[in-house]
Amino acid sequence: MHTAHAAHSPRPLQAWQVILGGISGLLLTIGLARFAYTPLLPLMQAQAGLSDVTGGWLAAINYLGYMSGALLASWLEDPRLRQRLYSLGLPLSLLITALMSLGEGQLWVWVLSRYLGGLCGAAGMLLGSGLVLGWLMRAGHRPELGLHFTGLGLGIAVSALGAMAMTALHWNWARQWQGFALLGLLFLLPAWAWRPPVPPALPASHAAEPGSRTPSRAWTALMTAIYFCAGWGFVISATFTVTIVERQPVLAGLGPLAWLLVGLAATPAVFLWDRVARRVGELQALLIAFGLQCLAVLVPALSDSLAAALCGALLYGATFIGIVSMTLALVGRRSPANPGKAMARLTLSYGVAQVCAPALSGAMAQASGNYRAALLLTAAVLLLGMVGLALLLRLEGRDPAGIANKF
Repeated sequence: MHTAHAAHSPRPLQAWQVILGGISGLLLTIGLARFAYTPLLPLMQAQAGLSDVTGGWLAAINYLGYMSGALLASWLEDPRLRQRLYSLGLPLSLLITALMSLGEGQLWVWVLSRYLGGLCGAAGMLLGSGLVLGWLMRAGHRPELGLHFTGLGLGIAVSALGAMAMTALHWNWARQWQGFALLGLLFLLPAWAWRPPVPPALPASHAAEPGSRTPSRAWTALMTAIYFCAGWGFVISATFTVTIVERQPVLAGLGPLAWLLVGLAATPAVFLWDRVARRVGELQALLIAFGLQCLAVLVPALSDSLAAALCGALLYGATFIGIVSMTLALVGRRSPANPGKAMARLTLSYGVAQVCAPALSGAMAQASGNYRAALLLTAAVLLLGMVGLALLLRLEGRDPAGIANKF
């Protein structure tokens, strides 16, 4: 096993290096290239004349880029190409973050940056996570992505803290984008140095987990629909949390704090969800996570208080990370020869939701003057996801061997 690695690196990587490199890759491709837009959106609206509709469309274009990347990843068979594209996404994340500072008066620059940022996010989230999961399985470690996905929560926290620090220095929106690009250099070095090596081809006998079967079409269709609902629930809060808080006069100036709480809640939550899934099963754990995320959306929709905003942010941070981590690990383990491809196919439905939801929500917010209707719609979509999970559990009960949802 290690001889295959030796051909591609002077010394075999240690588990901590692969994990830390993967976390750094997520900080770069998701935390900065995608999530920095959330705390900077109100500033861009105040200083660069960005409207609610344009802000929503830019978010949708970012997710369109993410979906394009997921589509590409779902086609990729060549492990060398998967690793090369992941490697390309790392420095490109820095470039497109800096590019955002040049877009005032030139909407196409912001559109290009957000689209390429989505592609980088797919590279980090799908190709990078697939490489890490594949390496863990080959090296005999527990095939869970909880530790790896702390990079998502840390990425949110870094984007929030960075925006708070640069705002305190009275930097305008453009300088803040440049500051995030410089900050990204710190994450580029370990992400690049500790990339998981190109995986060797697995023998046919390892094409599936021992004792498991390929999931049925019904299972796959339901999981795809459920992950669409998860994508809708994720993207509304991911895009508009700071703006929703800033729109309330009593809470003005506290938006970045709410976003920081999302990241701080998400970072340790991945470990907790791994434990919950081990205890009750992944589908049951996903049902619990969906229910809590529905609550996270409803609380700020029904109350304008600071407590409601912070409670919603904490619950959202603690749940979206678990839904993503458990779902991607669940499908990735079924395809040990190419976990990134399996993750990407499922993520296409997540991506469709991420394109539709922010554009629709931005238009709803502009029409009504607030985000309450968009939040209530999101809660309804999450409830549909819970119905799908309940159906999936019934399907599992009828054919447990064909589902094999526990590892």
